[in-house]
Amino acid sequence: MNGSRILKKYPNRRLYDTTTSKYITLEDVRRLVLDGVQFVVRDSKTDEDITRSVLLQVIAEQEEAGQPIFTVPILTQMIQFYGDAIQGLASEFLQRSLVAFGEQQRLFRRQLEDVMPKDPFGAMSDLTRQNVARWQNAQGAWFGAAGEKPTEGAAKPSASEEERERKGKGGSRPRR
Repeated sequence: MNGSRILKKYPNRRLYDTTTSKYITLEDVRRLVLDGVQFVVRDSKTDEDITRSVLLQVIAEQEEAGQPIFTVPILTQMIQFYGDAIQGLASEFLQRSLVAFGEQQRLFRRQLEDVMPKDPFGAMSDLTRQNVARWQNAQGAWFGAAGEKPTEGAAKPSASEEERERKGKGGSRPRR
């Protein structure tokens, strides 16, 4: 991992980020992973690469915090692969499966972003306008089949109602 950020792990179990010159937590390491930052964790005394063990600590912390990904049956199956001739194949299979799953997840998120607009209120307004237009079209089709023409927003009054309005005899009664 040339060009990677270097984290040092000291005997007191603390992690030190050499780029930011400060101590960090496992949660900070998790954020580096989520942000796609390439890094390597080195033991401060031996300079040994201990990235895998630190990442396993991050996973263990996440497993304790919420709904686990690694259930007892999955962990049991993984332990059974160790020392078996299939160990190398299991590792390769898991890696390929997780890469494929990650690609599918990215594709799904991208498709969801295309469908879901950035402005939900604007989308609701557009949807409302479309629904009103469909309702007016359906209303026009229904009234057109009945031989009447609807007015914008309300049904047209009958001839007798118009007559009463002109003579000033009072309000109109609802049409039946």
